[in-house]
Amino acid sequence: MGIIAWILIGLIAGAIAKALLPGRDPGGIIITMLIGVAGGLLGGWLGKVIFGVDSIDGFFDLSTWVAAIIGSVILLLIYRAVTGNRSSHRHA
Repeated sequence: MGIIAWILIGLIAGAIAKALLPGRDPGGIIITMLIGVAGGLLGGWLGKVIFGVDSIDGFFDLSTWVAAIIGSVILLLIYRAVTGNRSSHRHA
């Protein structure tokens, strides 16, 4: 897949991850997009390492989307854990 396809999958996977994990995040749409793109790569890598399958087959394959969404959710949770405490201390 090309870089344009990864960016598109990242945008959509990041938005789905944000919808699955609602709440306030310190980042905006750019952070969501970056988390989505990185999450897609993470999900594909985890699928290959853990299950031994090539989960990044093509743009329209379900396994590509599932891997991207799971990776995005994982990265969003990590992002919230790392940045969540900092934003609450700013207002104190």
